[in-house]
Amino acid sequence: MSQKIPFLEMFAALRQWTELSNGVEGWLIVSAAIDKGSRSAKILVERAEGAGPNLIVQAEEAVCRAYGLGSVKIEAAAPADNSVSQTGAQRSGSGLEKRSGEVSELLPTAGSEGCEPRGDEDPFARTEAIRQAALKRAGVKPSGPSAPKGEKKSTGKAIFGKTITKAPTPMGDLELDMGTVVVEGDVFAVDNRELKKRGAWVVAFDMTDYTGSIRVNKFFPGDEGKPLVDGIKKGMHVKVQGRLNMDRFYGDMVLEPVAVTAVEKKMKEDTAPEKRVELHLHTTMSSMDALTSVGPKLGPDKNVVKRAEAWGHPAIAITDHGVAHSFPDAWHSAKKIKLLYGVEAYFVNDVDDRVAIHGTPDQGFEEEIVCFDLETTGFHKKYEVIIEIGAVVLKNGEVTDTFNTFVSPGRILSADIINLTGITDEMLVGAPSQEEALRAFLEFAGDRPLAAHNAEFDMGFLAEGCQRYGIPFHNPSVDSLILAQNLLPELNKHKLNIVAEHLHLPAFNHHRASDDAATVAYMLPHFFEMLEEAGLDNLNQINGYMPKLRKGGRAKRQPKHLIVLAKNQTGLRNLYKLISLSYLEHFKRVPIIPKSLIEENREGLIIGSACEAGELFRAVVDGKSWEELKRIASWYDYLEIQPICNNMFMLRKGMVRTEEELRDFNRTIVKLGEELGKPVCATGDVHFLDPEDEIYRHILLASKGFEDADEALPIYFKTTDEMLKEFSYLGKEKAHQVVVENTNLIANWCDPIEPLPKGLFAPKLEDSDGELTRLVWGKAHELYGEEPPQIVVDRINAELGDIIRCKYDVIYMSAQKLVQNSLEHGYLVGSRGSVGSSLVAFMSGITEVNSLPAHYRCPKCKHSDFDYAQDPAHLYGCGVDMPDAVCPVCGTKYVKDGFNIPFETFLGFGGDKVPDIDLNFSGEYQSSAHKYTFELFGQTHVFRAGTIGTVAEKTAFGYVKKYFEEKGKSVSKAEENRLAIGCTGVKRTTGQHPGGMVVIPQDKEIYDFCPVQHPADDPNSDIITTHFEYHSMESNLLKLDMLGHDDPTMVRMLEDLTGVNAREIPLDDPDTMSLFTSSKVLGFENDKVLGPTGAVAVPEFNTRFTRGVLEETQPTQFDMLLRISGFTHGTDVWLGNARDIIMSGTGGVSECVGCRDDIMLFLISKGMPPKRSFKIMESVRKGRGLPEGAEEEMRAAGVPDWYINSCKKIAYLFPKAHAVAYVMMAFRIAWFKAHRPLAFYAAFFSIRAKAFDEKFMCRGMDVCQKKMREIIAKDKEATAVEQDMLITLEVCYEFYLRGFHFERLDLYKSQAIHFAMDEEKGTLIPPFVSVAGLGETAAISLAEQARDRHFISIEEVTAACPKVSKTHIEMLKEAGAFGDMPETSQIDLFSLFG
Repeated sequence: MSQKIPFLEMFAALRQWTELSNGVEGWLIVSAAIDKGSRSAKILVERAEGAGPNLIVQAEEAVCRAYGLGSVKIEAAAPADNSVSQTGAQRSGSGLEKRSGEVSELLPTAGSEGCEPRGDEDPFARTEAIRQAALKRAGVKPSGPSAPKGEKKSTGKAIFGKTITKAPTPMGDLELDMGTVVVEGDVFAVDNRELKKRGAWVVAFDMTDYTGSIRVNKFFPGDEGKPLVDGIKKGMHVKVQGRLNMDRFYGDMVLEPVAVTAVEKKMKEDTAPEKRVELHLHTTMSSMDALTSVGPKLGPDKNVVKRAEAWGHPAIAITDHGVAHSFPDAWHSAKKIKLLYGVEAYFVNDVDDRVAIHGTPDQGFEEEIVCFDLETTGFHKKYEVIIEIGAVVLKNGEVTDTFNTFVSPGRILSADIINLTGITDEMLVGAPSQEEALRAFLEFAGDRPLAAHNAEFDMGFLAEGCQRYGIPFHNPSVDSLILAQNLLPELNKHKLNIVAEHLHLPAFNHHRASDDAATVAYMLPHFFEMLEEAGLDNLNQINGYMPKLRKGGRAKRQPKHLIVLAKNQTGLRNLYKLISLSYLEHFKRVPIIPKSLIEENREGLIIGSACEAGELFRAVVDGKSWEELKRIASWYDYLEIQPICNNMFMLRKGMVRTEEELRDFNRTIVKLGEELGKPVCATGDVHFLDPEDEIYRHILLASKGFEDADEALPIYFKTTDEMLKEFSYLGKEKAHQVVVENTNLIANWCDPIEPLPKGLFAPKLEDSDGELTRLVWGKAHELYGEEPPQIVVDRINAELGDIIRCKYDVIYMSAQKLVQNSLEHGYLVGSRGSVGSSLVAFMSGITEVNSLPAHYRCPKCKHSDFDYAQDPAHLYGCGVDMPDAVCPVCGTKYVKDGFNIPFETFLGFGGDKVPDIDLNFSGEYQSSAHKYTFELFGQTHVFRAGTIGTVAEKTAFGYVKKYFEEKGKSVSKAEENRLAIGCTGVKRTTGQHPGGMVVIPQDKEIYDFCPVQHPADDPNSDIITTHFEYHSMESNLLKLDMLGHDDPTMVRMLEDLTGVNAREIPLDDPDTMSLFTSSKVLGFENDKVLGPTGAVAVPEFNTRFTRGVLEETQPTQFDMLLRISGFTHGTDVWLGNARDIIMSGTGGVSECVGCRDDIMLFLISKGMPPKRSFKIMESVRKGRGLPEGAEEEMRAAGVPDWYINSCKKIAYLFPKAHAVAYVMMAFRIAWFKAHRPLAFYAAFFSIRAKAFDEKFMCRGMDVCQKKMREIIAKDKEATAVEQDMLITLEVCYEFYLRGFHFERLDLYKSQAIHFAMDEEKGTLIPPFVSVAGLGETAAISLAEQARDRHFISIEEVTAACPKVSKTHIEMLKEAGAFGDMPETSQIDLFSLFG
């Protein structure tokens, strides 16, 4: 090497630390090597021979921090000439390359520019860019990863093409003109597409090495790409060799692969013999602030709990900002590690944050007090000095002595200080020195108490000066500011001049020490008089009295941070209570926990002093006295320190001047712990898992408008050794104590805790088991006679046995009472989910779905036939499809019943699944159903089910786009995708489930299970929700899912309009069934707009996608409709699966998997054991594929290959009971479309239509079609409202096509919300809300006024209906609502006389 690089030229970012940069100023880099795999570097430097080990350690830490490296090792080279040979340089660096992983070549000379890292780039990429720039300027051809000299030994397995042996190029360096390259990284997205018509595949996946990302993309004819389709999975680590190209369809550079090799990625390890415990960690539930995941389905590469467990850590704490949302997921993630449950609370010290009396002055109010004031050169006592001291002695309410002196500052005063105080440099000439003045003042004061306004400031300067000059200083103090804040709550501000004016004290020269001191002396007697009235007579009584005044005071306290950990189950309950009250009673922008509330509920809690935003750390930074620091620290159970990199913002903002000050803050806290006997714990304040995740947090913070969003803050989850290195300046023994010993001590203080009690805690309903049993058998006898068939008896006994044994009878009876209450009010209730699988649910009236196999039953003599449908000659999936038949006993027409759904899909085998009863109430009745729930169980035991809103991928993309736009930068689409994925799942807000209610047992409180809060943190809301997302508690508490739904409301309106009982509509009506294949019964066929079916506006079958499925399947049976419902509600069930099987003729609709129950029933029919069939069904329906060994078992049982392959593709399956409930409701509504059409359209337009606008829909077919064409022409540019409008326009088009028409709006005929029918004319009269933008409130007001009076003019209407705007009046006029009504009520004189 002919030249050497100055250390600070290569690592220019270190110049921000003055002391460090001075120490390394002369160092020269002889060689350096960077290991990408471990993100580490080894640097050989000259002129560092005399540097002590501390300086080298500091330099290593600084390079790590500034450039985001995992570790840096700096070695001092032996002294040499300034110029050495190239051979010598290589020789000196050769030892650095003998290590695992991929290593760059040695660094030769670099110029001085371009070395400063930029905050908006990946730290490692910045380091690599600096290295490359140095090589380029030195004229040396790179020989590292981007330009391999030769091949390396293969360490991977070839997936496609040959095994790749070449070294990779960083993705951040990729350029289109590079041609063939090799890259290595993690696969984070897979987007393969099969082109069936062309018999080809487009293989596409995104990968990253965290310097950038690239899409690997290529078209493969035939099955050439199958190895990649089958072999590449999300999360894999691979090498790809290929050619860079511009893909015009993708719109970005892609890598077309010629070879792909799977490479093992070694996970980071914690190799320390004794492991630490992290006590301060934030998850994705710290709102828009942290990215550490605890999702149970994630592995240790993403889940911090599993990472800690894999590292061998004995415990880990969860301490999100003010919330406990992550507790359930973290709990489910932990297997062999103790979880410590806590929060980083927003804490307000409302007890003794700033006490009025410091020290222990045992004296009466009438005894001598020295009132004083200082004028200084500035606010920072460490860097500024005193320029004037003024004091007076107060005794028995009178001033008896004075003291006043200027003090020499030893510097020139600033203009600001001169203007503020009126003190000039000339006035200070010849004044006593700082030490002389301090000694003179303290001699004057003696051991008497000192009083000042904001005494913390003045006493701080005295203490600092005394410490500087070795002067003993122990005087107690009185703070008149604190007294004023508590005794004069009526004042908004409590500055000295404001308080003096309020107390009518003499005018004084503010900001001159003598005058300010005298004013304090005049002020104190007023305060002492107030205190005497409260029964106080001694200074040492004041602090104890202050908390009683605080609730009335207006002292504004900024929330500080505090760690609260639960020590045991009692502590957890108290923690839940504190969190709840912070939201319900103390929410002010953030959920605040007052100190007084903690003290009331401290049992079982461990309190830690938290981070730099904590009370103790702030006091240390503010330079409070040692006695005051001890007073503050004594309240905490343990004290916390963090790596100085966490607090580097203080250096950037000028709050400190050197890094050493940050270390001193931590040293002070360590000393406090030693003196008070309290453990001091080193924590990481973890906000993300790995260093490369930091960029995601930058994006989130930038989205919130933080100016310093891009400042480096490496608060990732560190190993024990990394933390020991961070605190090495404390000495090896002390570092081990704070990092390892004490954190384990705190963990050992905590019992193993469960955040939710195990088991189901259902409320009590008197005799619920007996009532359920009576209901079920009563209905069974009503339908099947006094001696029901054995199949009915066995099924009821099996279900009731499990239900009562597992104490699920309360859940059933709760749902039964809610359903019956709704029916009594005239509203049908639809069941959702798999509750229809339970015969007990049917017999007790919870659901209309009879889950027994298809059968006939006689409504008169109760005879039944279960054999006909099971005859192999004519198998039926549901009774509705069987032919009509009569009872052989009494000749009465049989009822056709049964949908053949196994009970196990609801409760599992032996009742091992907690029942989840989901009900669809009418939207009009939902609120009444909720009120009835409160009546059933009590107001204090029912809560709305809470939800947690997180950043969705689409939102995250917006954040990423904006982030780079604001920087004027662009990145690849793959990189955008990576960053967006990285930002997803972070909490944004909370909410409430639209129909979920959680019920607490009468003998429990909500705090036994979880905290509570208002949705969206709205303190004005009267709704209280569970703090945990409701799914996390569904196995522990009764959850009632009572959604508001349009179908029951529509059925109610149809019944009211027609008098037809919807429950009596036959589900085998041929005209209704024909609608699903043809529109002939509607009076038209194969319309070019609507297509061949008549399913437009029929719930469940209305969308273009579902109508397309109907066209291709041509259903003629109810069972086929159930399958189609399953096809369209499932994921990866129809497209690329059942559709291909049906269209190719391989299998029929009734043979394909449509619902989850189909799998279990089919496998049992093939002779497989029921439990194994159930397990296979459960695995497939959750998208987990076939369980191990299942494929072979299914083949052995004769299951065809196409069926097995279909199961392997499925991601989610719909329950059959859900499909039956939905299709039953849809079929009934479709019956009205076929037989009572005008009522059907009136109900549809009133209840289900979206974006209805009479301007485009009620003015004839031509207007309707014109608007349809306009929206269709916009294609994807159409807005969401226009897309909704198009669906409604289609129904209007059909309405016109069938010969019906709309009348114009009519002030006296139109209703507020619902369409009115005129069956004679075949017309509908639009309601007032059909006018665009006219809300329901205004429409109801207009309808009420029109019903009660006759208007003589539009002017009168306007006056009578102030809620209807002038704009809407004009729109109503245009719609014809006022007919020929005149504009005004004035009489036209000319018309009177002809």
